[in-house]
Amino acid sequence: MTFYGDRVLPHLVDLMCGAAGLRRWREQVTTGLTGDLLEIGFGSGLNIAFYPPEIERVLAVEPSATAFRIAGKRIAASRIPIEQVGLDGQSVPLPDDSAESALCTFALCTIPDPDAALGEIRRVLRPGGRFHFIEHGLSPDAGVARWQSRIEPLQRRLAGGCHLTREPVSMVERAGFVVDEVVQQYGAGPKPWSYFTRAAALNAS
Repeated sequence: MTFYGDRVLPHLVDLMCGAAGLRRWREQVTTGLTGDLLEIGFGSGLNIAFYPPEIERVLAVEPSATAFRIAGKRIAASRIPIEQVGLDGQSVPLPDDSAESALCTFALCTIPDPDAALGEIRRVLRPGGRFHFIEHGLSPDAGVARWQSRIEPLQRRLAGGCHLTREPVSMVERAGFVVDEVVQQYGAGPKPWSYFTRAAALNAS
């Protein structure tokens, strides 16, 4: 990994994804999560402040040592135990059916093989468990979508592989989840980067 990707980008992501305008989204997406929580793309711990009291433990998967180091103070202040259990969401070193809930925020856009990561989430999540996620992705507006396609190659180079044109709900359904709650709308900021999806899904296996 380059110096930029390893040392600089995690601080930029912490700043941008920690924007005040995303607090409501994080509060809403964490509502209803319980028990042992698998969080893929834990990042710098921006969701910690919004974990509901029903969560008993967080099993964090995060590849960036710098991001996890930034999360240190948030982890230390958390009333919920947080354990880093892996580095790669595409291969989670946990047994089958070992979490009651799962969470992913702004990570499926970056993971090289999101289908593999979603398969791992479904494997680790117990039958009947809930998977909640927030992602940005392909806009339904043709003009915005065209700009997303034009910008995406540069976006991937500057933002650690982040894609603008993935469709998170379709990916989650393709993995075998039953998506039963979806909110999609533009958030604050330029439209190519701010078409957000907040959704909840059931592991019906």
